[in-house]
Amino acid sequence: MKIEDTAIPVVKIVTPKKHGDARGFFSETYNRAAFEAAGLRLDFVQDNHAFSAAAGTLRGLHFQTPPFAQDKLLRVARGRILDVAVDIRRSSPTFGKHVAVELSAENWRQLLVPIGFAHGYVTLEPDTEVLYKTTNFYSPAHDRGVAWDDPGIGIVWPMPEGGPLLSDKDKRWPRLRNAEELFA
Repeated sequence: MKIEDTAIPVVKIVTPKKHGDARGFFSETYNRAAFEAAGLRLDFVQDNHAFSAAAGTLRGLHFQTPPFAQDKLLRVARGRILDVAVDIRRSSPTFGKHVAVELSAENWRQLLVPIGFAHGYVTLEPDTEVLYKTTNFYSPAHDRGVAWDDPGIGIVWPMPEGGPLLSDKDKRWPRLRNAEELFA
């Protein structure tokens, strides 16, 4: 398992080894000992699986506030996404900056998004499946977000003609400068 820093070093790209033969492949997609050897001590408690039928489906930018804040480890089982993590820690030198990484079933990379980051992705192919682990349980009362299209963040999302397919909730998040419940 290869674990690499991104432009914001606390956000990591994780690439598991993939062993293949005529039957198919085997991959150990998470190994606690490998993470701990890299200085990452995380206790995952929930696995999630999201399916998006259309290319251009955008989910995000989401986060949960304490005491239900979450680290996330994301991977793509089918299709491709542009996965984005935005630093929402007010005291951070990278506050408001983001990391964007393409994850796909083909490149087999994963993205580790730590607590203190808003997260979102857009599907680049139809019938995309995203799987992710979290270090805390989903709590609707602590669910928050920031606008996916906030010009102050400046994410360049690859979009289909007509724009993204969004949930009603994701259409209403405030811009980062107007978000009240961010991390210290």
